[in-house]
Amino acid sequence: MGARRTDEFRADAVRIALASGLTRKQVASDLGVGLSTLNKWVTAHRDTEVVPDKDLGLARKNERLRRENRILKEARDILNLRGSGNDPGDHFPDEGHSLLREQKAMRFRFIEEHCRDVPTSRLCRVMNVSERVLRDYRSRPASRGQRTDMVLLAHIKEQSRLTLGSYGRPRMTEELKELGLNVGHRHVGRLMRENGIRVERSKKYKVMTDSNHAFNIAPNLLNRDFSADQPNQKWAGDISYVSTREGWLYLAVILDLHSRCVIDWAVSNRMKRDLAIRALKMAIALRQPPKGCIHHTDRGSQYCSHDYQKILRQHEFQVSLSCM
Repeated sequence: MGARRTDEFRADAVRIALASGLTRKQVASDLGVGLSTLNKWVTAHRDTEVVPDKDLGLARKNERLRRENRILKEARDILNLRGSGNDPGDHFPDEGHSLLREQKAMRFRFIEEHCRDVPTSRLCRVMNVSERVLRDYRSRPASRGQRTDMVLLAHIKEQSRLTLGSYGRPRMTEELKELGLNVGHRHVGRLMRENGIRVERSKKYKVMTDSNHAFNIAPNLLNRDFSADQPNQKWAGDISYVSTREGWLYLAVILDLHSRCVIDWAVSNRMKRDLAIRALKMAIALRQPPKGCIHHTDRGSQYCSHDYQKILRQHEFQVSLSCM
């Protein structure tokens, strides 16, 4: 490289270092020169030429704008963690921004959830809390209310998992009350909202038979012979469902295959094992079936459960289950 070209390159490097707003290290890396060499060029240039105040002011303004832009981008990326997950449907664009309006406990929880992926100092800056306050929060024992919330949240998550996310606030509250937990709609709604537990909209078709269980399987005694010479010779049970404006209603029925009439039935807004048991008990009380009556159903867990099979054994039914 000739002497003139070297001087031009040096002058360009000094101008970039002084006016671009980038750090000396970034400029040196971009131009492929050593940091100490660049510093010497800048020092020599300042000794021989004074940079106009206008250029220095512009450089400082550019640097300030770049710094603010980095901070805003960092905050946006961190807040978007609130609505991101493995499932693309888990993204809620406004959720991260609403988090800044929540109480400090919610922001602390967000920091704890993401501190492994993002430095704590950055999370604290975006969440507008100090690291000292965060340390105090971590060392402080959980209050009575927080311990209660943790217990309720564990039950809520379990019920949401068992029902495939079909329970909203009202039905979740009813379920928790059945478990003996004294809780109100607002309390349940707050915990579900804060922890991102939402209702999964049901499709028009629902799989009713859960045959993936560890219960004993009986043989198929009917073998597709659904005819009967007399009443109470062959019974059949089944569970159906009806979609309403308030959700799904589940219907369990017991049929007498002689007349093809419904002996008795039970209905509920929740798919529970006791639904089939209630229908069976009412049918037995009404008909008093003789010993050896065939009771035929599918291989669903409601019918193969220990409680259901125990009732059948007590009344000496012949158990028949359909093939897969």
